[in-house]
Amino acid sequence: MDPGQAQARTHSPPDLVGVGSSRGVEMEKEGNPLLAKPSGPKVRIMMMEEQKAAVFIQAWWRGTLVRRTLLHTALRAWIIQRWWKQKLVKLQEKRRRTSLECYARQEWAAVKLQSWFRMWCIRLRYCRLLHAVRIIQVYWRWHSCHTRGFIQGRYDLKENQLNLQLEISLGSQACSVQQYIPLPIQE
Repeated sequence: MDPGQAQARTHSPPDLVGVGSSRGVEMEKEGNPLLAKPSGPKVRIMMMEEQKAAVFIQAWWRGTLVRRTLLHTALRAWIIQRWWKQKLVKLQEKRRRTSLECYARQEWAAVKLQSWFRMWCIRLRYCRLLHAVRIIQVYWRWHSCHTRGFIQGRYDLKENQLNLQLEISLGSQACSVQQYIPLPIQE
């Protein structure tokens, strides 16, 4: 007998079939006229097949509920795992960015320190060269003054006169001028 015929014959819910107590069978007999005559081997075989079909349907339905529950549980677990993986990726990205910024700051500090040290070394060298240039300039000016000529002078201011002494040197010739200039100071 196929399951479609078994469902057409039974009008009771699947859970009431095969309850096993005599009171349940009496209630079924009173409520359902098809089940009122349980006599004969064919009827018993038919009832056993209906009971097997009902048990099969119940097992299928319970299995469907279990599978649905497991599917919902697996989906929820997958959602939680996906959320957690996203959080981990964000956390790793934040750590990577922080370590990269720290490395960049350290690199920048090292480069800055190196540039300051190079600047200090170059400035020290420049100051040494400038000092050497000044020494060379002093000696060159002294030498050129002795070979070309120069003017040296001095003056004294006494009461009402100016004493002026000039010495002009041109190569090997020297000329000296000394003059007393009276100042017109009125008393």
